Amino acid sequence: MDFDVDKNVPDFLPDTFDYILTSVPASSKNTIETVSHRFDNILSFIRLLQYRKHIFLSSIGIYPDIEGRVDEHFNDQEALNPLLALAEEKMTSLSRTIVFRLGGLFGKNRIFAKYFAGKICTTGEQPANFVHLQDVIQLIFLAFSTDLEHGLFNIVCPEHPSKEEVIIASAAKYGYELPISFEPGQTTQKIVSSDRVIQTLDYTFLYPSPLNF
Repeated sequence: MDFDVDKNVPDFLPDTFDYILTSVPASSKNTIETVSHRFDNILSFIRLLQYRKHIFLSSIGIYPDIEGRVDEHFNDQEALNPLLALAEEKMTSLSRTIVFRLGGLFGKNRIFAKYFAGKICTTGEQPANFVHLQDVIQLIFLAFSTDLEHGLFNIVCPEHPSKEEVIIASAAKYGYELPISFEPGQTTQKIVSSDRVIQTLDYTFLYPSPLNF
């Protein structure tokens, strides 16, 4: 469906579901008006359905570039990404909704070294706030199958090597060229914590470090 246009439930769909997973972007290429209209349509659509639980996939891109550790208690509303904050606000107005803020997603054909092969890397000093697709899948199933009904969770590997270390490990594993060089850039040492999801769902990451992707 194109939620920039549609909001009605198609005739071929049932109106009752066990679970709903919403993965719709609120990206920086969109205006605030576009995102607001898009998610108003999604709200109208989901409100026509019966469901046991809903998960909305958001992004840790909602957090500003700050120094140090950041977790779900961060509440400087003016500093949050306005598009993602708006999408989350609309989605959490729905009942029985859990928000997963995903880190940089890798796995399958998403290989970090691929994006830097033969190029100059200026973000190598940054901590990697990444997550593997298989961990996301496991956590979605776990959240749906437990009695958890609400909550906001960062979905990020608990270990945060530098991006340079991840690129080197990824290139060696998958046979990609290294960057031409690693050069210093305007980087912050932001580390996004996944402690809450680990403790709440008693979860052990399949890939605790991006070095093993």
